[in-house]
Amino acid sequence: MASIFLHALSPLNVGALQFRNRIIVPAHTTNFGEHHMPSERHLAYHRERARGGVGAIIFESIRVHANSLGRPQAVCGFDPACIEPFRKITDAVKAEGARILGQVIHLGRQVEGDFERTVSWGPSPIPWSTSALPPRPMDRADMDEVIAGHVRTARNLVVAGFEGIELQMAHGHLLQQFLSPLSNQRDDDYGGSMENRMRFPIEVLKAVRAEVGEGFCLGVRLSGEEYIEGGLTIEEAELIAPALAKAARIDFFNVSHSAYHASYSLATQMADMAIDPKPFRELPARIRAALRAENRAIPVFAVCRFTGLAEADALIAAGGADAVGMARAHLAEPAIVRKTVEGRMHEIRGCIACNQGCAGMLEKNLPIRCLVNPRAGLEGEWPELAALRAEQQKRLLVVGGGPAGLEAARTAAERGYAVTLWERGERLGGQLLDATKMPKRSKFADLLSAQIADMERFGITVECERQADATAIAAFRADQVFLATGSAPVRARIPGGGKAFTIPEALADPDALGSTVALFDRTGEWAALTLAEHLADLGKAVTFFSPSGGIAWRTTIYSTLANFKRLRERKVRIATFRRVSAFDGAELTVEDLSTGESEILTGFTGLVAAEHNFADQTLFAELRRLGVPVRQIGDNLAPRTALEAVYHGHLAARELA
Repeated sequence: MASIFLHALSPLNVGALQFRNRIIVPAHTTNFGEHHMPSERHLAYHRERARGGVGAIIFESIRVHANSLGRPQAVCGFDPACIEPFRKITDAVKAEGARILGQVIHLGRQVEGDFERTVSWGPSPIPWSTSALPPRPMDRADMDEVIAGHVRTARNLVVAGFEGIELQMAHGHLLQQFLSPLSNQRDDDYGGSMENRMRFPIEVLKAVRAEVGEGFCLGVRLSGEEYIEGGLTIEEAELIAPALAKAARIDFFNVSHSAYHASYSLATQMADMAIDPKPFRELPARIRAALRAENRAIPVFAVCRFTGLAEADALIAAGGADAVGMARAHLAEPAIVRKTVEGRMHEIRGCIACNQGCAGMLEKNLPIRCLVNPRAGLEGEWPELAALRAEQQKRLLVVGGGPAGLEAARTAAERGYAVTLWERGERLGGQLLDATKMPKRSKFADLLSAQIADMERFGITVECERQADATAIAAFRADQVFLATGSAPVRARIPGGGKAFTIPEALADPDALGSTVALFDRTGEWAALTLAEHLADLGKAVTFFSPSGGIAWRTTIYSTLANFKRLRERKVRIATFRRVSAFDGAELTVEDLSTGESEILTGFTGLVAAEHNFADQTLFAELRRLGVPVRQIGDNLAPRTALEAVYHGHLAARELA
């Protein structure tokens, strides 16, 4: 199998280092830090990915200054106290055969000091969003502090055993804030022309290079495009990269895109399943060509939604990059390289770019998770399932074939249980089947396909169209029953006599809604947000009503900024602080919750009202009364998203005696 991907699996020389292959885990925030120090959770997480066969790991965003720390989970590099915990991580990664580099960063205006009571800095007093505070425009003393912080951090990382450093000039953080004409509007020697805007980043680069020496591996992470009007473009990035390489020795460029800006730009940074990643793949190719046009054969890395070695190998073979970074792919499957090499690709848990466990938790300042891989971030607490084989085979009955039931069944079977799964419907999948009807959430089909394939791989007995009442379940006499019967949509009680469709009904028969649709959402969830876009894509005029001050409040900004852009393009009207109080099929009555006034709107041909689902507890109560050893999992326990359902299913099976 290894011979198939000769380009991705060949060694790569990066400065004085040699990577064993060309797949890297790029720097990505995990929120695993403790009191601004690297943690045991970091250690277990990165050791497992090094063991999985990756060529190199770049440790996440190591802060260089106190006013760049932000959340307590962020890791500091300027304090020598970080050296020993970092050394444990670097030793572990190197022991598994991977290279370990560290990314050094000052976030600039992104850190407003809420945690540390500091003041943010930036080239100009321009906030990154309408809800943010403007940063303090930096003076010479501030710049010198930042340079000194980079130098101290680099010195500490070398002592801690890091084999290379990546200087962060991407994603709209401080050094990119200087590079970008959108965030840098200075009128001194550090603003205006591109040469001036590069001046401070080059000062930092030269200082770090002087500290680590010419023989130490030092690279730059660079955004090739900001995707904002007035921001950095690929044409400028093609000039910036060679200019940086001319100013100081650079051993690699890790080419990304986006800025941390409250616009579509931020959504591209971790592009979800609705965004085509192909345009991002052109950026490293253009930077690479620009460097080679000046006879600088510097390795260039590419990132963004590479899900397997086939994509990476094709890009490298075509000359689009020299190595490929896979962050979310390794979150979903730490052993993606090793399993590929060993011909076990059918075992790989593929990233579906849902952004629910990674970006969603990141935004909440919580440790990142993964919908596809419930063990992500828990490597030090949860051993691999091979170490949890049951001492004797017991019988498990899983009732319900949605994401929770499927995950519980495959996990228990891998542990050695004899598993039978009953599903009431004709097909497995539960509510994921509804999600796959919307093209922009269709990657859930990949998760579902993998879960269903595992039913056969682990010898699970699956019976569809099987009604499961308490008597039948009790008669099965399982050692344990998992009740994964999910939840049901709730029909909104809206007076007037007109039908209020549920989301599943709208997906099953969108034509029944007519051409002009009102969508009233009380959930703030992905389903309603995606449905609005899906209906607009079908050519319907959509108005999105929300009783809150916004929409999609339970999703992540890392995706919704792209959703909002697409909704705007499709002319979806958004009406906040509005409650649909009546619908008769022709007239829609809407209450303005800010004033209490109502208005009657005409022209709507259909109404979809999204309510939180309901889990019927009747069967569970009856099984308990009969003394059946039963445990509720997934939506039957409490209606949530697929992230929680898969996690609960896995946890329940892991905790089986």
